[in-house]
Amino acid sequence: MKPSIALCGLALWAVGTVALRFGGQALLQPGHATRILLVFLVSFPLMAAIGRRICRRFGLPREQWMEGAVSLALPTLLLDAPASAFFPVVYPNMAPEAAGIFGGWMLWCCAGVFVGALVSRPAPHG
Repeated sequence: MKPSIALCGLALWAVGTVALRFGGQALLQPGHATRILLVFLVSFPLMAAIGRRICRRFGLPREQWMEGAVSLALPTLLLDAPASAFFPVVYPNMAPEAAGIFGGWMLWCCAGVFVGALVSRPAPHG
């Protein structure tokens, strides 16, 4: 594990949690399938790009990017599982029915980070 990247992941988790406490009710609305689908579609490539950027910024060699991705995603995986289980307490501003959407979204975001670490860009031809 890369502790400095895990701390970065913890900071991202904290910022995301605060943002959802203030505005999550506008983002994750049960019954608004189009909006939820859009959130999922935007989040996956965004998280892949963020994961890649953080691995680069921390100077990780390419062969260590998956370790970096795990370190980055670990705070979300560990802390959002109980947040999903106790969703109405953690996110009183959101409908309790959004707990499943939230849990799936967090898994989707972590998958984006992992795929970003796995997929390499093709070498330029020239």
